[in-house]
Amino acid sequence: MISTPLKTTLICGIALLISCKEDTNKPIDKDMSDNVLTQEWTGPYQGVPAFDKISVETIKPAVEEAMAINLAEIDTIANNPEAPTFENTIVAMEKAGKTLNRVFTYYGVMGSNVSSPEFRAVQVELAPKLSDFRSKISQNEKLFQRIKTVYEASQETPLESQEQRVVDLTYKRFEMNGANLNTEDKKRYAEINKELSTLYTDFANNVLHDEENYITYLTEEQLGGLSNGFIKSAAKIAVDNGEDGKYAITNTRSSMDPFLTYSTERELRHKVWKNYYSRGDNGDEYDNNAIIAEILRLRKERVGLMGYDNFAEWRLQDRMAKTPENAMDLMMAVWPAATARVKEEVADMQTVADELGDNITIEPWDYRYYAEKVRKKKYDLDSDEVKQYLQLDKLTEAMFFTAGELFNYKFTPVEEGSVPVFHEDVKVWEVTDKDSGKHIGLWYLDPYARQGKRSGAWATTYRSSDSFEGEKNVLASNNSNFVKPAPGEAVLVSWDDATTFFHEFGHALHFFSADVKYPTLNGGVRDYTEFQSQLLERWLSTDKVINQFLVHYKTGEPIPETLVEKIKNASTFNQGFGTTEYLASALIDMKLHLADPTNIDIDKFERETLDELGMPKELPMRHRTPHFGHVFSGEGYATAYYGYMWADVLTSDASEAFKEAEGGFYDKKVADKLVKYLFAPRNAMDPAEAYRKFRGRDAKIEALMKDRGFPVPKN
Repeated sequence: MISTPLKTTLICGIALLISCKEDTNKPIDKDMSDNVLTQEWTGPYQGVPAFDKISVETIKPAVEEAMAINLAEIDTIANNPEAPTFENTIVAMEKAGKTLNRVFTYYGVMGSNVSSPEFRAVQVELAPKLSDFRSKISQNEKLFQRIKTVYEASQETPLESQEQRVVDLTYKRFEMNGANLNTEDKKRYAEINKELSTLYTDFANNVLHDEENYITYLTEEQLGGLSNGFIKSAAKIAVDNGEDGKYAITNTRSSMDPFLTYSTERELRHKVWKNYYSRGDNGDEYDNNAIIAEILRLRKERVGLMGYDNFAEWRLQDRMAKTPENAMDLMMAVWPAATARVKEEVADMQTVADELGDNITIEPWDYRYYAEKVRKKKYDLDSDEVKQYLQLDKLTEAMFFTAGELFNYKFTPVEEGSVPVFHEDVKVWEVTDKDSGKHIGLWYLDPYARQGKRSGAWATTYRSSDSFEGEKNVLASNNSNFVKPAPGEAVLVSWDDATTFFHEFGHALHFFSADVKYPTLNGGVRDYTEFQSQLLERWLSTDKVINQFLVHYKTGEPIPETLVEKIKNASTFNQGFGTTEYLASALIDMKLHLADPTNIDIDKFERETLDELGMPKELPMRHRTPHFGHVFSGEGYATAYYGYMWADVLTSDASEAFKEAEGGFYDKKVADKLVKYLFAPRNAMDPAEAYRKFRGRDAKIEALMKDRGFPVPKN
């Protein structure tokens, strides 16, 4: 998942934007500011964020000051007396917003990594103001007319490729955000955005509340099946929460998933499962169902102002899928095979349960537990045994090795204390070219779960690379939620978590390898930008990574070949579960936005739609609607969660190119094409065109079905 800092001049697709007070159009002298968060970054590496200086007290005035500066910049561009040109309009916009971008680096970190009740109160206060600010730019008639003039001229006399791309994207974003509406409709459009911004903030804070406040505490007698490492971590978390002598299961995936996989306490598995999948759906003041209904209603009304039938139709027009129908066709091509596989998996699990004399019928809180037993029975593969060879530190080294082989990058730890960080857990590496030593950027890693940090895993940039004002080095981060170990203990992760670790690192490599001229081109097409990161997952299971970095955390012995063979043989194991839980969320996302939201009952809609689809009762959606932050804490993935599947088609197909190459996954020629066409262009090239340049043709679904062990459709 990508999380990017604010780029104010991009206008659309960003939920977090700023508003201003009545006097904020007045320019502020940038040199006179005494707020450290608005100041240019200083220190090594062309300057770095002052993460050690952030606080709730400084963030709000910094946001307001930076917003005022940006509005003054926009006002200057819009009122330029000279005729509109690419340089004095588009390039001027690309230069604007630097102060606000810096401030929103801090704002993003505070919201995602080190949140607090005090900061959330600031978020609530700023949310409607952010929306007002967005509207002040997107509805600036003088500004849009200048953009439109440049755009229309470029249709007659095309510009250089990257210049044309940035003009096209800028015009399209303004158009999609109502720039062509009449005055009355523009006013309503802005009102809707303001309402939505508050709803998005409330939604996210409600989920975070339920993650922080539904902790399950165990006694020593309730630890059956759990590993020593997990038990020690659970004990430490309990102590940190003032519950000495107990063991804490937090309401996050990183804690829930291993507990449901290994705990022998079925009633506790049910409790932990219910806590996790009921986030935002507990019928209290933090319940998200009414918020979701209102979000859907407002989204439909907003796009209706521009003549669209539904939000999905509006949203997908600039994505690879282009239409909701195309996205649905892909998902429904895979859905029957996925649910059919679930039936097989459940039958296998029920057989094991019966053989053990457990006298139960498989329920959702049993799926992971009995799937693990089936894995052992079918493949003689114990996930806990695999974890002994998956150390976080060694996996980090493996990612660096992969980056060196494919991108020629070298990662060197920076001296502790030389670069400010926002938490003691964060470590920083310098990224350079292996041959020339050229500095490329810094990579920040924030690996552990903690109070105030949102769940999941994501990548973000604090500073992107572009060259129109001189080359800038990249500041990028990866953020995970691994359970922090007890002192002196190794961090051991599951194969799935190791895959996710590689995935997010793929986003970081995408940031580092960008070769674009203008900031706008560092953006991405949502159903394409997950492709590069999903592709990098494949290197985890390559022989070079396995043989060098998968070593036992105690003995240092390499992972046995027999165990590796078991892992590979089981590569399609549980694909019914993985594919179905994901697709259920993606399908609900799309169907919610295609439905009439008038008087919609969210829980009922989710339940009835899943029944119509034939959702197996033995597993839930990966993200139930009341806590589906991808879709309802902002708009980045709204009607776009299908994009992971769209990207996976590209991933499977692109992997075939490496499998067919003489050097396999480390083939130099294919790797060079990978960087040149799939990573470096970012959004400077149409994604479909970029993929064809890499592969020589469009992607096909056959490789995806083969990878998941599903029947390959006949042509």
